[in-house]
Amino acid sequence: MSEGQRNPLDGKKSGNYPLWANPAFAWLAIGLIALLLSVGGRWSIPLAAWIAPIFLLRFSRMSRLSVAIPVLVALSFLQMIWMGFEYAVDLTNNATSFFLAFFLGLFFAIPYVLDRLLAERLNDIGRLLFFPTAWAGLEFAVGSILPAGTSVGMRAFTQSENLALVQVTSLMGPYIIGFLIGLCATTVNHIWQQPSRRSLVRWGGAYAALLLLVVAGGEVRLSFGATPITAPMVKVAGITSPQPLREQARKLVTMANFPPTEELKAAIATEEMKALYAEVAQSMLKETRMAARSGAQIVVWSETAAPILEAEKPALLQQVATLASEENVYVLASIGVPFETNENFLFGPDGAELWHYHKNYPVPGLEPVASVDNVPPLVETPYGRVTSVICFDGDFPALTRVPADILLLPAWDWPAMGFTHTMKMARLRAIENGYSLIRVDQDGVSAAFDPYGRVLAMQDTLSGRTSMMIVDMPTVRVPTLYSLIGDLFAWLCLASAALLCGIGILRPVTGGSA
Repeated sequence: MSEGQRNPLDGKKSGNYPLWANPAFAWLAIGLIALLLSVGGRWSIPLAAWIAPIFLLRFSRMSRLSVAIPVLVALSFLQMIWMGFEYAVDLTNNATSFFLAFFLGLFFAIPYVLDRLLAERLNDIGRLLFFPTAWAGLEFAVGSILPAGTSVGMRAFTQSENLALVQVTSLMGPYIIGFLIGLCATTVNHIWQQPSRRSLVRWGGAYAALLLLVVAGGEVRLSFGATPITAPMVKVAGITSPQPLREQARKLVTMANFPPTEELKAAIATEEMKALYAEVAQSMLKETRMAARSGAQIVVWSETAAPILEAEKPALLQQVATLASEENVYVLASIGVPFETNENFLFGPDGAELWHYHKNYPVPGLEPVASVDNVPPLVETPYGRVTSVICFDGDFPALTRVPADILLLPAWDWPAMGFTHTMKMARLRAIENGYSLIRVDQDGVSAAFDPYGRVLAMQDTLSGRTSMMIVDMPTVRVPTLYSLIGDLFAWLCLASAALLCGIGILRPVTGGSA
């Protein structure tokens, strides 16, 4: 669109303001502030996630293409860098992290760019649906294809503490929250750009009714859902390893040293290091026995709670099996072989090994171990069907869509990330799939949730000492539509966005704009 031409989405001439007086830049400032307050981290405000796209769309639609698109791309990249700052992750410290942040910035600018380029060519319904379907489809694509999962850019986890709202994810999956937020933005902009009582009642009323239906449905689901008190229960213990010892055991295991040289392999296999590994493992065995004698029926270790060399691993697993048999308890032993594996083993009360699971998704740029493609295990127990994934695996909804009653989730975070990862991200998996979930988090926040995402127990594990959390958890799964239909809603959003994109490309611009 050239200088002074009419933008039918705005109803004003977008090029008639001096640069310093253009009101579009006021909307940009509001949108930027809200954007930085909606990354889901330490300083995030849930309402900001709704405000940001309203004003960014307003800025985009009032601005020339030559201004709008570069600014939107820059803001999207800035959001990625700010997210890293909130999570205390330096996204510029290695090429993998930087380029992942750069490309994610490009990807999350796409819905805004498409709206700016094509929405003016669509009818009212198309303009309302184009941005939200593109956003939900993009979240799905990023969460399914890229190694970042849903821990980056997902609108759902900015709202996860609003339990009534996020119950809708049990029907359509997590991507519907991004759709609802995007639809709010296009609805407000539609009324803003075509202000009238009819527009307010027709479009604003329709959206308000939809959102009210979603929230009211969530309240009903929470009110009439079985409470933990009435459900069959199992006592589960989560144990983290002693942090000072654990840090010493991993001080050489960094991305900077990956892949390890022969000299480094020798350095992590000295007698001194073997003694350190053994001390950590014996601490975990001692705490496991204490948990079992305190009534725990399932004991879960945090991620790689016991570092061990491959040659020493069989002896440790035999000790775990013996302990499980002696104490008549299920034990999920989480083990890490430096630079080689991140895995867990479930042992039954008879000492038998019930599964051996490897982490599917090491954190890109942060975790010096290769990925392993394996399916989450599923074991029938007297306490229902039990499954497990490891830490970052829990940020991939398709991977965690398992017909289980309980998900055991060993994890290891860091102070700036622990609360967000457990209390905002992981709890969504419980709601989506209708199972109870316990996330045992080293150096972060451990918590257990019922199938509705309600908190059963929570523990800060930042003290550095070995932590133990024992909680009663429901053993009966609540069926969800999402667990049956999977990401059908997300696929429909992708298809709808592609269709609207095609219509926008083929249809000529209305209102005299180029």
